[in-house]
Amino acid sequence: MKFGEQLRSSMIKDYMWHYIAYEDLKNALKTEYVTEPTPANPKPARRPWTEDDEKRFVSLLESELDKVFTFQRIKSEEIIRHIKASEREVNDVVGRLEISPSDTRRAADRPTDEDFLLLEADLSDIIADVHDLAKFTQLNYTGFQKIIKKHDKQTRWYLKPVFAARLNAKPFFKDNYDAFVVKLSRLYDLVRTKGNPIQGDSAAGGGQQNFVRQTTKYWVHPDNITELKLIVLKHLPVLVFNPSKEFEENDSAISSIYYDNPETWELYQGRLKKTEGAEAIRLRWYGGMENDQIFVERKTHREDWTGEKSVKARFPMKEKHVNAYLSGQMSVKAVFEKMRKEGKKSEQQIADWEALAKEIQYRVIDRGLKPVCRTFYHRTAFQLPGDARVRISLDTELSMIREDNLDGTKRAGDNWRRMDIGIDWPFPQLPPGDIDRFPYAVLEVKLQTQAGQEPPQWIRDLTASHLVEAVPKFSKFIHGCATLFPDKIHLLPYWFPQMDVDIRKPVTHKYGIERPIQSTSISTTDDPDDDDDESDEENGPVARTNGIRTDHGINNGAVLNYGRNGLLQEAPGNELDVEERVGADFLAGDEDYPIYDSDDEDDYSDILEEARRIGGIYYYRTLLSQYVRRTGHITWEVLKTLVPRPIATQMPDEGTQGITILGTGRRTVKRFIAPKGKRIHVPIRVEPKVYFAAERTFLSWLEFSILIGSIAATLLNFSSDYVTFVSAWIFTIIAALSLLYSAVLYMWRVDKIRKRRDVKRVYHEKFGPTFLCLGLLGAVLANFILRAKHGGLTVPEGQVGGEMGNSSLHHGLEL
Repeated sequence: MKFGEQLRSSMIKDYMWHYIAYEDLKNALKTEYVTEPTPANPKPARRPWTEDDEKRFVSLLESELDKVFTFQRIKSEEIIRHIKASEREVNDVVGRLEISPSDTRRAADRPTDEDFLLLEADLSDIIADVHDLAKFTQLNYTGFQKIIKKHDKQTRWYLKPVFAARLNAKPFFKDNYDAFVVKLSRLYDLVRTKGNPIQGDSAAGGGQQNFVRQTTKYWVHPDNITELKLIVLKHLPVLVFNPSKEFEENDSAISSIYYDNPETWELYQGRLKKTEGAEAIRLRWYGGMENDQIFVERKTHREDWTGEKSVKARFPMKEKHVNAYLSGQMSVKAVFEKMRKEGKKSEQQIADWEALAKEIQYRVIDRGLKPVCRTFYHRTAFQLPGDARVRISLDTELSMIREDNLDGTKRAGDNWRRMDIGIDWPFPQLPPGDIDRFPYAVLEVKLQTQAGQEPPQWIRDLTASHLVEAVPKFSKFIHGCATLFPDKIHLLPYWFPQMDVDIRKPVTHKYGIERPIQSTSISTTDDPDDDDDESDEENGPVARTNGIRTDHGINNGAVLNYGRNGLLQEAPGNELDVEERVGADFLAGDEDYPIYDSDDEDDYSDILEEARRIGGIYYYRTLLSQYVRRTGHITWEVLKTLVPRPIATQMPDEGTQGITILGTGRRTVKRFIAPKGKRIHVPIRVEPKVYFAAERTFLSWLEFSILIGSIAATLLNFSSDYVTFVSAWIFTIIAALSLLYSAVLYMWRVDKIRKRRDVKRVYHEKFGPTFLCLGLLGAVLANFILRAKHGGLTVPEGQVGGEMGNSSLHHGLEL
């Protein structure tokens, strides 16, 4: 669907007059025709774009930006006031719960169920307002990006690099709704539980020995993040470790340093292939770089057939001891000496930590493990305090950063982590080769349900909705290493090809936070490269520039003036011009624009309207072509219905098979081919019974080989003529080839199973049995033909007495 149509269909009725006037801006890009259109020349050349046209367009564009920015700010402040008012009401109602029922004078003031229902309705209205504002922001940001793209393409006055400065001055799209989510979560939990929220240790996980734990990971498109949070908070509260402290964005920041051997990448290979006992070693901290408590963690993978569960174990230590501990200069006992003296932890707990610390220290030193990759993200966790049966975490602004010194660049140096970055996402100081900014959020659903028990219905509805894309076994460590070290890692995870596929799905049923007449699939990360319109045809080929992708970190306070070619002229004092500053920006790179939907801005109705204005033969020809196109389409659909033919099975609207083409409901299947020199690793589940099955198959082949060999030996030992001798040799060759083939196949299968290679012949063999049957058939036919040709089917009279026994024996063996 074209963006103009999407904008009209996605507008929230109450916000209608505050959206970007996209059609007006698009019309402002069209100059007058040099000559009037005629039937002979329906599309004459337009007047060239001038500086006056540029000033007029820029003025209109900035007025639209000011309109959107002002409304977004006012609406955001309105939501804040609404939340504060609702908070006062909730606190008042919850406070009246303390009134004793025996107090006859004040018993009527005790809140009723109806009071809590009214509060819940009010909070639901606020949640819908937050959702609507987030969609409003996203859609308008997309509109500005697309109209700037269209301007640069049609006029060749490049406004894109400098308009980022205006967006940065009025950043309506940068609002973070996490503070709203945390506040609404607390209030909604109070109302849902009628003033009695579940109490418990926020860090507690509960007993796990009687539960079966299931963990599934999903990708979430940036357009759906806020809506997803608002949906989940209606069922689970946001997990806050310090409720007495006001929420800050830094509180949700998590950083991890992953270690591996840069020569062998053994930890990467083990985690990717999910081999038994595969480990991941990382150092993690929460919040900013000033936090001196570091958690040393080890994750160990266990196969299901072992009867054990994968384990994550960790222990805390001070940041100042990390380097000495990892290098072996500091003993494990010294690390926990102060902790033991303080007596805050039990002796058993410290002993367990010491055992773990010794194992990790030995592995780091023995295997030569070095810091290779850092992951950073902001985590929003939803969980009942002290109850880990259902835990949902959403990681946003995920980034993978290099920590190695492999290419001669000193990043971490001799330190255990690099110090030139903190938690200042999106890390504009880093070169493009040092960071990979993951385009999606990562949702992780952890369930601890009793055996045979179904997960909650709302969880099943959420994971089956259009908001998420299932990516089982997704790993930040694996993805970071595969992305940041393309020259050293040649085995890629199975989800790598999916990075180029739009994960958004069409809305097939009502789900989520809804408003009347509201549905949008337009993204702030759509691709406008397919954007095309009539001006391209009128003005001829349009020169494309190497797009300088910009964000919003350009010149906050400088005085900007628009000059020729759409470039801003800045007041003296800055040595770099705009192009250089944008080129140095953190998002300058290979991409021209974020990814947009393909969008042909020329509506056919506009062409028809223009043809009607021109009149004459041109109008009738255009109208006729439209009728012919529609008639042909209808005729084709009718013929497909009438002609008998096999009907393909209808694929379900939801699922992960195939790729959904947005706006059409159609699906297509694409075969992904790994880049040259690389290989896609498909996860294979291998259990011990697979080895046993391969062995049983080999023994079956061996049995057939021995049976055929026995027939050949019998014929050879009792042969007395040429036909029997030839038949014996044929069976002998078949038996030998069968035995050799089965032995080689068995060894090859065992090797592939051990390496977990996705090879079809490991589990299915269609050539061997076919050739064996054909060989046996050929041997029998050869024996029959030779016997008939050499007269072995009749016995002369003179030999009846002497050779009757031998002839009978021959015929018996041949049969």
